[in-house]
Amino acid sequence: MKIGLALGSGAARGWAHIGVIRELARLGIEPDIITGTSIGSLVGAAYVSGNLDRLESWVCSLGKLETAKFFNINMSLNGFVNRDKLHRFLNEYVAQEDVLIEHIEAHRYAAVATELETGKEIWLNQGSLLEAVWASISLPGLFPAIRNQDRWLIDGGVVNPVPVSVCRALGADLVIAVNLNSHIVGKPFETNGGSSDDVIGEARSESSGIVGRISDVVREYTTALFPNNSKAEKEQPPSLFDAIAGAVNITQDRITRSRMAGDPPDVILSPKIAHIGLLEFYRADEAIQEGGHCVQRMGLEIKHLLRRD
Repeated sequence: MKIGLALGSGAARGWAHIGVIRELARLGIEPDIITGTSIGSLVGAAYVSGNLDRLESWVCSLGKLETAKFFNINMSLNGFVNRDKLHRFLNEYVAQEDVLIEHIEAHRYAAVATELETGKEIWLNQGSLLEAVWASISLPGLFPAIRNQDRWLIDGGVVNPVPVSVCRALGADLVIAVNLNSHIVGKPFETNGGSSDDVIGEARSESSGIVGRISDVVREYTTALFPNNSKAEKEQPPSLFDAIAGAVNITQDRITRSRMAGDPPDVILSPKIAHIGLLEFYRADEAIQEGGHCVQRMGLEIKHLLRRD
């Protein structure tokens, strides 16, 4: 029996995939087929290339300032992400440039991207592993579209946030799916802690060389986002990045529901991480822990399915 693991999209919430993989291994489950969309493709690529330990160690060391260094606040036409820094990160902690998907022996792997011009769902299961990840994580507004085989590709979460169908097409008999989009609608407006705007505030300070004012910037953003309880202040519109995050959350939630209704997995893992913001990559510890706890909560059902099959 071949087991497939479908790792879903969810930006910073995606570090929960690491905890899921770790806990499945403790149950004696090593998937034969790994498919990923967006951040799921990145974590899945690190796993199949043997770099999951390195990736976990690094993401758990991230702070707000280090996260902010990945973003360009000049709002260039190509996106916010610092491509050079991200490229070095992918090379060091995900996979080397010369790794080809078809040469990975222990697992079958595929990343999901979207063709920008036609809206077609693209399955990347051959060629460069890193190029597949680049295409799958290219969230519009943050990343530029990626040119691949004479077509422009963007984030696969636009069409298939949790790639169950890809697992089955690659031969999986039993599919375990990780849905990071459960209960996320409205979350940017309910939290009382920081938000993705804290990261942007950090990045703006870093790009201006005013490192000493980071805490002031964070307080300014927090005050603007989470004002006191007066009616006038509550009626202030959401910030730019909370509006983007809210729109992404709604889209991901609706598409995920639709796709999984038509092609349900055998096991759905839904980590409780809706409180983690779109760009809060520095919250890896809690995301990873909850990923593991989610598997533990579903452990009996997973074992039952394995015995049955």
